[in-house]
Amino acid sequence: MSCGTCGKDYHAHNCVCKILREIARAQRDVTEGPDCQTSCERSISDLLGQTEVPNNLDTIPVLLYCKDGCKPFKGYGAHSRNIGKIVASYYFRVKSVNDDCCAVLELLRDPNCPNPNPHNPMDQETKKLRATGICITVDLKCFCHVTCLPAISAF
Repeated sequence: MSCGTCGKDYHAHNCVCKILREIARAQRDVTEGPDCQTSCERSISDLLGQTEVPNNLDTIPVLLYCKDGCKPFKGYGAHSRNIGKIVASYYFRVKSVNDDCCAVLELLRDPNCPNPNPHNPMDQETKKLRATGICITVDLKCFCHVTCLPAISAF
């Protein structure tokens, strides 16, 4: 989903903020249908079991694009048990989005990917993405585009 508001400050009405808030709600609903116009809407429907997809889905992987140059955003973090090993990913699971459009995102990684620092989103096998337990906090007003992948089971 993209919007024509890049470079403008729309706070809570930011389209990236809005869709990620909806994804966070849908993912929360599945852990406690018809064709859609965007991949994000279809992924949300799949996650909630509103289409002919198995019900073991719990995550909608997202790619975010920075406003500056519209490049894919890469997040970095480390496991608490191995602080010396920094890993990166372009794929995230939305954990929460607050009213100020700040989001907590969990890095999703292909556990078989030998490179802890992929150079582009295609360096990881998206069918094998798994939750890492590594979370980062981002300001969603810094992004102008979100791409949703099909819903997966990341746990």
